[in-house]
Amino acid sequence: MGRKLYVIAYDVRDEQRLNKVREYLKNYSTGGQKSVYECFLTDGELQEVLKELARLIREDEDRVHVFRLEGRSKVHTLGIAHPPKDPSYFFIG
Repeated sequence: MGRKLYVIAYDVRDEQRLNKVREYLKNYSTGGQKSVYECFLTDGELQEVLKELARLIREDEDRVHVFRLEGRSKVHTLGIAHPPKDPSYFFIG
């Protein structure tokens, strides 16, 4: 049940839907900025996140992209950015 690193980026037109998507993804995020979040997810959590995001957005107006990052790849950061870290636990609530 290992976790994999995903980057989830979104562009949601409606402010109410945008806030719901943002607040939902913060539950799974180890970092991020604006409309991009870094999330370490199990396969089951990924399916749950995709299902909930599909419920929160309007497919004819909004966009969500989920990218899996290869765990062995080096992450390059600039400025005040910190490389993503897989914490020992997540609090979802």
